[in-house]
Amino acid sequence: MSVKEEIKELEDKIEELRRFSAEQKIDFSKQIGELEKNLEEKYLEFSEKEMDSWARIQISRNPKRPYTLDYINELTQDFVELHGDRLSKDDHAIIGGLASVDGYNIMIIGHQKGRDLESNMYRNFGMASPEGYRKALRLMRMAERFELPILTLIDTSGAYPGIEAEEKGQGEAIAKNLSEMFSLRVPVVSVVIGEGGSGGALGIGVADSVLMLENSVYSVISPEGCASILFNDATRAAEAAKSLKMDAINLKGLKIIDEIIEEPLGGAHRNLEKTAQNLKAAVLKEFKKIDKLTVEELLERRYEKFRKMGEYFENEENIEENEK
Repeated sequence: MSVKEEIKELEDKIEELRRFSAEQKIDFSKQIGELEKNLEEKYLEFSEKEMDSWARIQISRNPKRPYTLDYINELTQDFVELHGDRLSKDDHAIIGGLASVDGYNIMIIGHQKGRDLESNMYRNFGMASPEGYRKALRLMRMAERFELPILTLIDTSGAYPGIEAEEKGQGEAIAKNLSEMFSLRVPVVSVVIGEGGSGGALGIGVADSVLMLENSVYSVISPEGCASILFNDATRAAEAAKSLKMDAINLKGLKIIDEIIEEPLGGAHRNLEKTAQNLKAAVLKEFKKIDKLTVEELLERRYEKFRKMGEYFENEENIEENEK
């Protein structure tokens, strides 16, 4: 049995024992504690031996993983949700509003997934339509008007690819967000909290600082989609994930992101409070650094940050060969 299978078996045993304890009103806290200790050891063993891009993708997709609303409820005070794009409708896959984090007033915007079929249908599985990106842009402009910093939380497999979304200008809505976010005259921090998929993620991801939770992923395409295109075989997704280098460690090395936010052993879903505290500390640290910049410096720094992405250098032999 692999370490991953042992972890799954222990998790199932703990959940079953907790449920039985609640139903029968019998105290099994000692037994649960022993199983949890074993689980911690297995998570540590798994992290040291098997934690590659594909393993982190599985954690990022865990249905128990905290979503945007979980972090809003944990971090903010007096959150006021704002609805609608003022053109068509309110897209429930993107939520946003005014909030205060330790007395620091911000505009917070993020993708929101559901926990079950009903809520996922309501949230469209976290895949935003044009109305969602236009709502996000409306809130960003409002933040700029009131000189409020902006925090975006990214967690989507991608923008909604349906015909209706295309008819309403999905590509144009995302492109407009990219353009407009470069000119926002207030600090912007983005955090990938789960899946960061394609233009659906980038549509709220142009920021002065881009952070990632330790077990989140960020890529131009899903590993399944990449495997289907490159190998004509979606089952080779794990192989594609390795090539895509979509985990936080690789992306930090490539300077696509700025910082990695530590998660509890086993993933954010194992301790929401701890993860939220780590996220808050990292975000406030970034805002305090950015606050020192003038508006001109802010805009120039943001522009240069994204211009440098994908930059590479050839060795001297290749350069000489190309010049011939």
